[in-house]
Amino acid sequence: MIGRLGEVVIDCRDPMHLAEFWQGVLGGYVVRQSHEWVALEPPTGVTVSFQLVPEDKVGKNRVHLDVDVADIEEAIAAAEALGARRLDDMVYDELGAFQVMSDPEGNEFCFINGPTAITA
Repeated sequence: MIGRLGEVVIDCRDPMHLAEFWQGVLGGYVVRQSHEWVALEPPTGVTVSFQLVPEDKVGKNRVHLDVDVADIEEAIAAAEALGARRLDDMVYDELGAFQVMSDPEGNEFCFINGPTAITA
């Protein structure tokens, strides 16, 4: 082993705004570290941080977050109320279902409901 995953960092134009969006999705608390760097400490899992960059997002993410949910439709409605957008149609496969979403700055993520999904 070389190391352990410490956090996931998302480049963005407005770190505080995006951290507050993700706080609405994941819970936890926002830690403002500087005007260029804001961290979200979720109740479980890895820290998600937001780093100020000068350019807008262009193209598809090469890495995205999967968020396990008990009810995908409820999660979609709640996330859309926070500023997310649904991308494409829901996908159903042998592992369950997932919906590709976009956060307010266009970063893709998925809501997942399958064998590992959380229960309410």
